[in-house]
Amino acid sequence: MIPFEHYQESAKYIRGKIGGFQPEILLILGSGLGQFGDGVENPIIVPYKEIPHFRHSTAPGHKGRFVFGTIAGKRVAVMQGRIHLYEGYTPEEAVYGVRVMKLLGVKTMIVTNAGGAVNLDYKPGQIMLISDQILLFPMTPLIGPNDERFGVRFPDMSTAYTPSLRALAREAAKETGVHLNEGVYIYFPGPQYETPAEIRAARLLGADAVGMSTVPEVIAARHCGMDILGFSLSTNMAAGILDQPLTEEEVLETGEACKESFSKLMLRILQSM
Repeated sequence: MIPFEHYQESAKYIRGKIGGFQPEILLILGSGLGQFGDGVENPIIVPYKEIPHFRHSTAPGHKGRFVFGTIAGKRVAVMQGRIHLYEGYTPEEAVYGVRVMKLLGVKTMIVTNAGGAVNLDYKPGQIMLISDQILLFPMTPLIGPNDERFGVRFPDMSTAYTPSLRALAREAAKETGVHLNEGVYIYFPGPQYETPAEIRAARLLGADAVGMSTVPEVIAARHCGMDILGFSLSTNMAAGILDQPLTEEEVLETGEACKESFSKLMLRILQSM
């Protein structure tokens, strides 16, 4: 279990870098989506590697840094890159940044990822609003002794993704003309892509998209009492749907191609919050 003092020391270091700036929204940007953080106004950049006790991000396309500043008038803390279990970290280490942001006063988290489309009606390049999630593996960050300073022992997950924020996202999609799917995200730890058999099983379980992140962070944020909004960019059709191999290059290329529509939607959502 990570000592609470480590979270406090990380938060203290960041406060020393950002001064009196008070972030209200945490944005976690997934593979291929990190460029949205480059639009932060009056940015204060804090690399993960400089923060005491913070883990490093090694995934392709992840810059591994916080960007503090404003977007659409909202005070944000943007994580350009996240920590994954497949990098060798524990679930608790993977959500470390979420808990540090809680200590800094963040109340809302917007989490994004690049995922594979399980739903056969989806197309690469489309954005999915996450309505719910599936965790099949015993990899929750809440395993072990509970720290009441973050949340209760048994947090409710009935509405892991805040309904009012999802309604706001739907309205923002209509206003901006961005096509928005809505569905369930299933978590596989990776780093190998899923097999066709696993994808068929995921579809039977009711999943619409699959990926290697997000779920641990959402559990931690819900435990901390944050409001949560989540999006999965369908960067490819999941394994077995098309007769072609899956590659990380495809993920990053699709993210680059969709950055305009993604940014348009995110800006409108932030303006409405």
